[in-house]
Amino acid sequence: MRVSRIHTTQSLTTGTTVQLADEAAHYVGKVLRLRVGDALALFNGNDGEHLAEVVAVEKRGVSVHLRSIVDSSADPVLPIHLGLGISRGERFDFAVQKATEAGVSSIIPLLTERCEVKLKSDRVDNRLTHWTRIAISACEQSGRCRVPMIESPVTLHEWLSQSRSGVSFVLDHRGSAGFPSTAAPTSVTLLVGPEGGLSDEEVGAANQKDFQSVKLGPRVLRTETAPVIAISLAQHLWGDYR
Repeated sequence: MRVSRIHTTQSLTTGTTVQLADEAAHYVGKVLRLRVGDALALFNGNDGEHLAEVVAVEKRGVSVHLRSIVDSSADPVLPIHLGLGISRGERFDFAVQKATEAGVSSIIPLLTERCEVKLKSDRVDNRLTHWTRIAISACEQSGRCRVPMIESPVTLHEWLSQSRSGVSFVLDHRGSAGFPSTAAPTSVTLLVGPEGGLSDEEVGAANQKDFQSVKLGPRVLRTETAPVIAISLAQHLWGDYR
């Protein structure tokens, strides 16, 4: 039987008993309906993954005993940073979920010329919380312990002006070259446009900041599909898909 994996922000130390925070306790007790003696795994991104056993389910909360650390190798070894033009509703949600499963390290929502989404300042925190929850759920499902950072939205030009290491690529279906077969870089940065893609001027601005234009085959891909394929190719060439 598959053991449910639960993300928590609490500190985790083998051999201790902890009372789960409200959200995790609700999920364990009310959604999963685990009972005393049932097993689960907890992770917080810093202390590894812990195999635990439910020792109390009460109105005031759920307590678990941390039995041992689980050997986990699902976290990516190659840092991949995704700058992604913000798209509408479920498309961006899908991209966050699948990019997390594929092994992205951070996601930067970008405001570009062709963005159809206008984020008001009072909605930014809500969207960040929403996207982070999607990433956490994807980590729970995929076996990852470190949740990718979802950064605050910025304009494309603000993001391009920031310093970065490793190699950088901008996805452009009008280009002619794919990913180069080179030695593994220290990190990879990917730029993907929103619905409608990036403008010629935006691609040119990225090229001037040392982003290499790459084409992912002969087909035009949706904004939510392209990042997953690009991350998978980078993982295959230089990461843990090899």
